[in-house]
Amino acid sequence: MAKTYLLLTILGIALPYGALLPWLLEHGLNMTLLIESITTDAISLMAWIDVIVAAVALLVFISVDGKQHQVQLRYLAVIGTLSVGVSCGLPLYLYLRTRAFNKKYNNNWG
Repeated sequence: MAKTYLLLTILGIALPYGALLPWLLEHGLNMTLLIESITTDAISLMAWIDVIVAAVALLVFISVDGKQHQVQLRYLAVIGTLSVGVSCGLPLYLYLRTRAFNKKYNNNWG
């Protein structure tokens, strides 16, 4: 399962940035236009609010669960969530958690 989470982490980085990079090349770091684009209509805004709530929930989960299960390098999942999004942070944290679990129980099924 760990390999699947790692693959999803890579996809979670590549796919969002694959969509963002063409926009950045066209518009640059125009934050005003970015915010305007995000809030163009109710559907776009709803999707972004959903992502923000999911990201906050994930950050809380990483903090609490990571301490409880002593997941090393969990801060990488926090960085991934804040710099890419939930599509990176969640599978990365699940990978790190699975790795910690496998190490703790000498389980090489990952």
